[in-house]
Amino acid sequence: MPLLPLLVAGLMAVAIIILFLGISRNAQTPSPAQERLQMYGVQPRTLEEIELQQPFTERALLPLMRGLARLLSRTTPQRNVEQIRHKLDLAGNPNNWAPADFVGLRGLAAISIAGLGTALAFVLGMQPGMILLFLGIGGILGFYFPLLWLNRVIRARQHKIQKQLPDAMDLLTISVESGLGFDAAMGKVADKWDNELSHAFGRALSEMRVGKLRREALRDMAARIEVPDFTNFIAAIIQADQLGVSIGKVLRIQSEQMRVKRRQRAEEKANQAPIKMLIPLAFLVFPSIFIVLLGPTVVIFMTGGFNIP
Repeated sequence: MPLLPLLVAGLMAVAIIILFLGISRNAQTPSPAQERLQMYGVQPRTLEEIELQQPFTERALLPLMRGLARLLSRTTPQRNVEQIRHKLDLAGNPNNWAPADFVGLRGLAAISIAGLGTALAFVLGMQPGMILLFLGIGGILGFYFPLLWLNRVIRARQHKIQKQLPDAMDLLTISVESGLGFDAAMGKVADKWDNELSHAFGRALSEMRVGKLRREALRDMAARIEVPDFTNFIAAIIQADQLGVSIGKVLRIQSEQMRVKRRQRAEEKANQAPIKMLIPLAFLVFPSIFIVLLGPTVVIFMTGGFNIP
């Protein structure tokens, strides 16, 4: 029968396919012992593989920045280092930079922008004197650009804290009036929100846990923020703590004052809006209106005037 060989061949082909599928599945599926080894047995990696897994900034830029910082820190006065440390505290310690790291960043920016300015001068075919001028201007701009950026970060952080302060004062007042201590109320603010003010409260609480006095931790926190409203609030809390005055009453008064000051700032911004609108009106809106209204008339006069029959 001619069908019998075909049937046998088909069955053998199916069996071979099933056999290969089973083998491949067993090869892909690890045994329980292999799963445990993969879970607990970490394959040792070389130092080069570990370094290549890090970002480019940590592998190349950060060592270069720290090398420049070591060179520049020898010539940087101690007073300037303390000023940089204070500015970094005011900015909220971006990227966890130390003063030496920021000095290295300034040096790296100065070298980079000076090199770009020199390359641009070479491409434009300028004279050697102009090349040196571009080199000096690029170095000066690069050295001061990080400082300008840091000042901008400081202003933005202080503005955020000033906006967040009334809400934090309300939470502190409610927490203290409900029976919590001031430290526990600060912990509520630190746990409830994830913003600059809550981070400042959390850092102050951490300092108090390691043994720093409350008034010293609060003073340091105010020095790291330098917002007048917040400084006045900290001064009132410290005075109430020293004189034995109820902190709940002080918080209630401070909270009401914060609300009044925020309303006054909003009214001040609203009153400044018409004056600020004069510049775009005078230089953008009015010229466009004059072009649309008087443009056709000017074109007609320039082409010979009106043709009156």
